Amino acid sequence: MHYLLLVISGIIMGLIAAVPIGPVNLICIRRSFAFGPVNGFVSGLGAALGDGVFAAITGLGLTWVAQLIEGYATIIELIGGAMLVVFGYRAFWAQALPREVEEGADKGGATLVSAIASTFALTITNPATLLAFTAMFAGLGGLAGGAGSYSDAAFVVAGVVGGSTGWWLVLTSVIGLFHTRIDAGAMRLINRISGALVALFGLAVLGNLAVKFL
Repeated sequence: MHYLLLVISGIIMGLIAAVPIGPVNLICIRRSFAFGPVNGFVSGLGAALGDGVFAAITGLGLTWVAQLIEGYATIIELIGGAMLVVFGYRAFWAQALPREVEEGADKGGATLVSAIASTFALTITNPATLLAFTAMFAGLGGLAGGAGSYSDAAFVVAGVVGGSTGWWLVLTSVIGLFHTRIDAGAMRLINRISGALVALFGLAVLGNLAVKFL
């Protein structure tokens, strides 16, 4: 029962981290529409693994890693913000109807490896996620009496990855049902809206950094 509660607490953390609409959600939604549910899910899996990394740093008490991330937070945020702007720009100007949609393929223009790598990179270049997991471990860590050992923490981390992965599976599967029904006009609109919003997220990050140095 103890380990089950640890996993459940991890699943809750994973869902809290994954469900709120943000740039990664927008990217996964767009890719599911454009390239099919497999590409969208794999993109979400990259984010889930990124959440798992932050959960492991917090749960295993790797304070030196946390301090290293905090020490380079400005550079990491700069990289993350720039990546979001680039992703948004590319999505905004992407062709209206990828050839993969016309052919009914699931791979997409980007390979599955690049899909998972890109969202993993976006997730781990957001130091705020580490702070979020620190708060969640403090608030939910007592659900099963706390993670008192590395093995306990491992169960929580597994729950985090599982919860986040489950969300991406459900989200991309539902969106994937409409993937082959999207025409060029609808895809162009999805590209424009998602691209603009992702780029705005990136500009907000860069703008916040600029304010700090004023």
